[in-house]
This record gives sequence, structure tokens and C-alpha cells, in this order.
Amino acid sequence: MASFTLTFVMLLVFWLLLSGIFTPLFIILGVICSLLVARWSHDLLFGDVDIKQSVGIFWRLLKVVPWVLWQIVLANFHLVYLTMHPKMPIDPAFIKFKVDLKTDIGVFILANMITLTPGTVTVRATHNEFIVHAISQTTAEGIISGEMQNKVKEIEGYHV
Repeated sequence: MASFTLTFVMLLVFWLLLSGIFTPLFIILGVICSLLVARWSHDLLFGDVDIKQSVGIFWRLLKVVPWVLWQIVLANFHLVYLTMHPKMPIDPAFIKFKVDLKTDIGVFILANMITLTPGTVTVRATHNEFIVHAISQTTAEGIISGEMQNKVKEIEGYHV
């Protein structure tokens, strides 16, 4: 029921924002269309949703966002250093490392955190192993260190 409600609310808000018309007729049409589409597809978008767990993950994620933004800033400075250095000490490599993530959302968050950090791209992500392309040895070591993985475990709700 929670996935149906979330899908319905999301679709209705999207309908209202896109239409920009707030007359009773358009609102009623939006409600009807959103109800029908939510009824047919709620399990495709969210699956079984535990609202309490999702809210907890959301708040823990918000607490980690400043740290991630700082890592992005540091990685940008590192890339500037690499490109401005006369010898361009770029040493790209694929790195494979083990992870211990319990949830799909944890894998999703870690993969996106890595890809958002300049100089790294997640190539493959599973619950047990990640393959990442790193532009230099320094960026590779930053990923392998496990600090980012520990932050994701905190988001998942597993204390490190």
C-alpha cells in the first residue's frame, strides 16, 4: 500500500507541475490518471516500501551529503593538479575491490558517490564487488581506502 501511495503522490505532483493549471477539472483529471497509473505500476517503481526505513535512510543520507560534497571539491582540485602539472601524471587504471553492502540502495548510493567524484567512474557494482575506473593512483587509493564504503554503511543503518 505504501508503494501505491508514494507512486500516486509522485505522479499527481508531477501532473500538477507539468500542467501548471489548477482548475478543478484538471486537478480531478490528474487525480484519476495518477490513481490509474499508480494502480497499474506502483510495484514497478518502488516495490515493497518500508516508510520508516526509507525515512531513516533519507535522513542518514542528508547527514553524509556535506562530506560527499567536500570529497567532490577535493577531487576537482586533484584533477586540476593532474591536468596542469607539466608531466601530467595521469595513470588510469581499473580497480576491483570487495564491498560488504547489505541493501540495493547501498550499492546504488556507493556507485553514484564514486561516479560523482571527479576522476572515478563505477563500471560494475554488486553487493560483493565493485569495478571502478580511476584516473590516477591517488584517486584509486581514495576509493580502496573504504571511507566512502563506511559512509554508505552508515546510510544503510549498519554501524561501522
